[in-house]
Amino acid sequence: MDALDILTDLDNVFPYFQPIFSADEHRVIGYEVLGRYRGTDGIVSLGPFFQDENIPEEFRLEVDHVILKKALEKALDLDKDIMIFVNRDADLLMHNDGEQFLNILRSYENKGIKLDRIVLEITERNYKGDIDHIDHLLNYYRTYGIKLAIDKLGNESSHLDRIGQLAPDILKVDLISMRSTAAAYNFNDILYSLSMLARKIGASLLFENIEMVYQLQYAWKNGGRYYQGYYLQKPAEHFTERNMLKEKLREECHQFIVHEKKKLESLYQVSLDFNEKLSEFINKNRKSADYEDTLKYLAKLLDGAAFRLYICDEDGFQKSPNLFKVDSIWTFQKEYLQKNWSWRPYFLENIMKMRINKKGILSDLYTDIETGETIRTFSFPLNAEDYLFVDLSYNYLYEHDGLL
Repeated sequence: MDALDILTDLDNVFPYFQPIFSADEHRVIGYEVLGRYRGTDGIVSLGPFFQDENIPEEFRLEVDHVILKKALEKALDLDKDIMIFVNRDADLLMHNDGEQFLNILRSYENKGIKLDRIVLEITERNYKGDIDHIDHLLNYYRTYGIKLAIDKLGNESSHLDRIGQLAPDILKVDLISMRSTAAAYNFNDILYSLSMLARKIGASLLFENIEMVYQLQYAWKNGGRYYQGYYLQKPAEHFTERNMLKEKLREECHQFIVHEKKKLESLYQVSLDFNEKLSEFINKNRKSADYEDTLKYLAKLLDGAAFRLYICDEDGFQKSPNLFKVDSIWTFQKEYLQKNWSWRPYFLENIMKMRINKKGILSDLYTDIETGETIRTFSFPLNAEDYLFVDLSYNYLYEHDGLL
């Protein structure tokens, strides 16, 4: 595909539209505009053209503007609440201080497309300009109601500090990373950080490249408000009927809900079983003052489930050694005495919950710092001052449905 062939044949440059579906309405709420060219070999994507830095910016911008105008012309017939997602590379956007882009949008505002329906998907990965300059431009756009989405998340470009600085309306998460097991494992950690940040700044998560139903379930489970990908609908030259997947998405969402409820029931039952078992133990051993002996008894009681046990006071200071299981042998680690764990996320919050509710708490999944394994911790109030912590092994979680 030669750049000059495209520039001298702009009549055959045109937009494709990929629908974006919502989790709350189960229908199309927007379209992403994609560039296409109809040549002698058929219809091809213009992605390589826009990414080729050997092609002068002026040429790429000219094609970009042609696609945008044709897309907006078609969008005049859309429902007035449908959003239009427009991709822009940061360097190209800054050409002529971004005025051309805004002028095109404003010219169509007079025809009926309000600017608060425009979502600017900005990619900064290779941006070479001044950060303050582009920030000023983006803030200027937002005064017109234009929404901001950060693109290409879910891989090495997850710069949380930059996201926090821009405070975009939408974070776009790429699910291509889930194709390999190793990448998916790291992806979970990145996504957790992104979802926490999105909640703090009031942004919505949009999951793209959904190609299979399990990826849709993953997006739903991890707080995705918007969904996009070939599993739902491929890009096309024309707009789709916005309710085309309403029943399908409703049914699949119902299946996700059923699965998640079963998992939550399993977690509740495990927590209930541990509470009953430990309450019975404490009632029978109230006179025991030696915490090392207490941990030995508990190790026998919880053998097969736990690999580490220890006791802390309500301020997080450890009042017992760790009782740690290695190769089926329980060993005391006295070096942990008096260590403080109040700095851990949710530690003090969980202490207060246990104090008020008088029962134990099962943690969410997390990676153990020492073993590197995925585990859960069950915390239990021994008395008015001290709390037992039971680290549950990955093998135990794996063997019990719903714990992973």
